[in-house]
Amino acid sequence: MAELAPPAPAEVDTGFRVVRFDAGDADVKALTRLVRGGARTANEQFDVDAHLDEVVPKPWGYEYRAYVDEFFDFWALHISPPHSTSVHVHPRKLTYLICLGGRGVTTGLDRTEVPVRAGTVLRIAPGAFHGTRNTGDEPLELIEVEVPRNKFDLIRLADDYSRTGQGYETESRQADRHPMRRIPSFPNARMRDRAPDGRFRFELRTGMDLFYRRRPEDLFHVPLCMAGVVRSDVTILTGHPDDRRRPETDLHYLSVSRAA
Repeated sequence: MAELAPPAPAEVDTGFRVVRFDAGDADVKALTRLVRGGARTANEQFDVDAHLDEVVPKPWGYEYRAYVDEFFDFWALHISPPHSTSVHVHPRKLTYLICLGGRGVTTGLDRTEVPVRAGTVLRIAPGAFHGTRNTGDEPLELIEVEVPRNKFDLIRLADDYSRTGQGYETESRQADRHPMRRIPSFPNARMRDRAPDGRFRFELRTGMDLFYRRRPEDLFHVPLCMAGVVRSDVTILTGHPDDRRRPETDLHYLSVSRAA
C-alpha cells in the first residue's frame, strides 16, 4: 500500500510540512498489472513536442507549462469543481504538488485522503499512484514540479473521463498572452512570466534576492539545482510566515507569486 504521512486535520494549517506519497506493494502490483496488459509510457522530445508549450485542455479543466529545462518541468493545473484528475502513476519521475489556492483532496491506492489547500506540499515518489479531486466551490490551482522532465511518463489506472490506458493529450490551444519564451542565460530553458489568465507570476530569482527581499505575494520557491535531481529530493521554500528556512544564496529558484 502507498505509504502516507498522517494527514493533518482539515482545520489545522499544515504550513510548509511536506506530505509524502511513497510507492508501496499495492502500487507495484498495480503498475506490474498495467504494464503486462500492454500499458506503455513514452519519451518527450524536447524540441519536437511543441504543443506542450501551449495550454492543454483537460476534461477537468486545463493545464499549462510554466517552466522547463533539461531536468525540471513545472506545470500549472486548473481543476474545476467538482472534477478530478485520473488516478495515475509516473513510473520514472519524482513529482511535487504544491497548492496555490482552492480546496481538494489527493488520494493514493490505500484510499487515504490528504487535504489539499493553499500552502500544501505533496511529494509523490516514482511509482506511487495518485489522483486529486476538487472539493471546493472554486478552481483548485496547483503547480506540479516534475523531475526529471518527461511529460509522457504517465499511466492511468482509473479515470472518470474514459482515458484509462490512453497516453498524454496531443491537442492544445495557443496561449496568446504570456507565451513560453527562451531564457538567454539558461541554455535549453523556457518559461512564461505569468499564467495565461494573468493571476500568477513566474520568475527566476537568486537565493540572495530571496534572502534579502521577502515579499507578501510570494507563494513558493523551487531550487533549480542538480542536487535535487540526482538525490530525488527538492527543498521547496514557501511564503508561509513560519517558514524561516534560508535559501541557498548560490542557487537560482523558480518563484511563484500572486500577480499584482
